[in-house]
Amino acid sequence: MEKRKYTVRQPAPRQSQADMVFGIQSVLETLRSGKEIERLFIQRELGLSEIEKPAKELGVPYQRVPIEKLNRITRKNHQGVIAFVSPIQYMPLHNVLTQVFEDGKIPLLLLLDRVTDVRNFGAIARTAECAGVQGLIVPTKGGAQINADAMKTSSGALNFLPVCREPNLYETLLYLRNSGLQIVACTEKSDKSLYDIDFTIPTVIIMGSEEDGISKEFIHLADSGAKIPLNGQVDSLNVSVASSIVLYEAVRQRVK
Repeated sequence: MEKRKYTVRQPAPRQSQADMVFGIQSVLETLRSGKEIERLFIQRELGLSEIEKPAKELGVPYQRVPIEKLNRITRKNHQGVIAFVSPIQYMPLHNVLTQVFEDGKIPLLLLLDRVTDVRNFGAIARTAECAGVQGLIVPTKGGAQINADAMKTSSGALNFLPVCREPNLYETLLYLRNSGLQIVACTEKSDKSLYDIDFTIPTVIIMGSEEDGISKEFIHLADSGAKIPLNGQVDSLNVSVASSIVLYEAVRQRVK
């Protein structure tokens, strides 16, 4: 298989105290620096519009939380705001897709709908990179945090696999459909077997959350559902395992 032309990221260090920024001025400077912020917590009782405004403008996800949560993270003088700097640089989906088409390749993207377990996320990223997935799409809010555990579980894959963080997954799927990709929702609720899906055409695969699978609106939007045959007594698979099965069916079909 050909090597992809994406810029190789340098291996990221384990997330530590150095990756956490707290205090109004320090967080403001971090926002202005252009660094990727994975999570931003703002004390619920405080206004801190000077933090919220640039965060909104930059599309940085933030949560208003009680001071007790901030104090559990650090007992230092956080001034009501704590940010975690991401160990990776997110990439614009449009750029990733454009590069795939320019390289003359058939898009194979993976979209994770509310996969929140960090180790599941890391394992999925590892499989996706090995399978030649050209982009991993995650929600701005409601997904696993990319931290040291995720980096470790991915075995370095997150240093190479483009990750796209999107504020609205429904609109993202519409964009991908309009760009010529079929949408395949992997769910046990489908009547169609995984092995009846044509993965040789441009495709985005949706994998759902550990708790309740794929959101209904995404299932309705999908061009096809895909069910992994299960012959035992247990009626579901871990999302990481299921992702591996689906991705390598796509690899099997695409290998020449």
